[in-house]
Amino acid sequence: MCSKASGQIHWIVRWPHGDPFFHSADLYRSAQQRFWIHPARGAARAVTSNPMTRFDSALDVAAAIRSKQISPVEVLEHYLAQADTFDPTLNAFALRDDERAFDEAQAATDLVARAETQDLPPFIGVPIPIKDLNDVQGWPTSHGSLGVPNTPAESDCPQVQRFREAGFVLMGKTTTPEFGTISMTESQRFGATRNPWNPTHTPGGSSGGAGAAVAAGMAPIAHASDGGGSIRIPASCNGLVGLKPSRNRVTGAAEKMTAASTSGVVTRNLADTAAALDVLAERDAGAWNLAPAPERPFAQEVGADPGKLRIRVAVSNPLGVPVDPACAEAVSHAADLLADLGHEVTESSPQWPQASMFAEGFLTVWSTITAGIPGLDPEQIEPHNLANLTKALSTSSIAFTEATLMLQQASRVMTAQFGRDFDVLVTPTMAVEPPLVGSIWEGTEADPSMALFNAMPMAAYTAIFNVTGQPALSLPLHTSDSGLPVGVQFVASPWQEATLIRLASQIELAQPWSGRWPSMVL
Repeated sequence: MCSKASGQIHWIVRWPHGDPFFHSADLYRSAQQRFWIHPARGAARAVTSNPMTRFDSALDVAAAIRSKQISPVEVLEHYLAQADTFDPTLNAFALRDDERAFDEAQAATDLVARAETQDLPPFIGVPIPIKDLNDVQGWPTSHGSLGVPNTPAESDCPQVQRFREAGFVLMGKTTTPEFGTISMTESQRFGATRNPWNPTHTPGGSSGGAGAAVAAGMAPIAHASDGGGSIRIPASCNGLVGLKPSRNRVTGAAEKMTAASTSGVVTRNLADTAAALDVLAERDAGAWNLAPAPERPFAQEVGADPGKLRIRVAVSNPLGVPVDPACAEAVSHAADLLADLGHEVTESSPQWPQASMFAEGFLTVWSTITAGIPGLDPEQIEPHNLANLTKALSTSSIAFTEATLMLQQASRVMTAQFGRDFDVLVTPTMAVEPPLVGSIWEGTEADPSMALFNAMPMAAYTAIFNVTGQPALSLPLHTSDSGLPVGVQFVASPWQEATLIRLASQIELAQPWSGRWPSMVL
């Protein structure tokens, strides 16, 4: 760990030698400068015998706190001890500010002591880490990049404001690939994040740190964001639930990538996901473009009857990427389960948008992610993102507008089928099992853009629904012969998160998953 003297902040160094991501001593040294951190109080913690047990639900943690079975401080101690144990292997945290987290946990403890139970916020005292693409006041937002200055953010982003209002305790920041542009969480700044189910494999990205943290029990819930699959892909890789909300459902999530990106969480169950969506979707009078308000809180959709739905099941994808047998098998099993639950299941491909139109438009818009980041030093960013930045700076306003129109046309083709031909589309979440750590860099020395090409099988089913803005949900319904989780994606019409939550809740009851844990944490 690290120490604190005279109020100074020290960097933490705990990166194993020989990681396959690093190709030079300079990159190894850069990875050593990983955490901007306030250390924990006192010596390194060990798992204690307090009343904290392994909870499968953040809501269960909050309920135990409200009933005074356990205090927020004890809860935080437990999860930080889990992080001390497993994060040296998994590398899920980009930043930990233990002292500030304990201050917040103590404030939550004081609130529980003096407030009426019914007046407490829904997630009182529950620890949550924030993805390192979003601002938290007083903490730097590195975007996973050596090219971004370590300047503390002046204010919380809207999503973090919502989390605070809901009673969460912020326990740090989770890793992301540089600028969140690829589907594996590996960067020159922080190194490679690893999958708790098998640390030689990726936890996905770009919310890979969030996925690894929840899967390993280092956090009960974690903030995530999704611009091309970055909630659903880590959910699939780590055996978790991951819902990408509809476009403009979440306050403050529509500033970048023409609203392709949005915020959410990764969790172990539907109830946590639905309750967290209620938090993030809180109406904001200044957000004129928010999605239509739901008929009732999303939390009330858990356990509600979905009715008999017309479900289209497809193994094909809009990019024509080959599909691993385990991913196809996961969808086949899901189709059988849905039929057993009484739904009308049809196995055939939808009308996907023309692949060239979708890919060209998406890649043009995607390249603009790096443009406009304050204080960015182009000489310090990774080659694949430098290629993106170069492309963005050479893209004319006319070309960008044409790309946006292509995506709008693709959206029209896709969304017109929902409600008309079927109610829910079911696909694999990814076309592959979680790849090996480091595999995304194959061929990038000759052509940096190969990183995005290598990531394509992971995002072949997900990115299209960032373009259309539809809600899409990954559920952990299968395990491959190699022991890795395989997710199944469910997609509904725009703004129909309630349909997905009701259906997924029915599936969860028929095939529970929240009690599954990686062997490394048992």
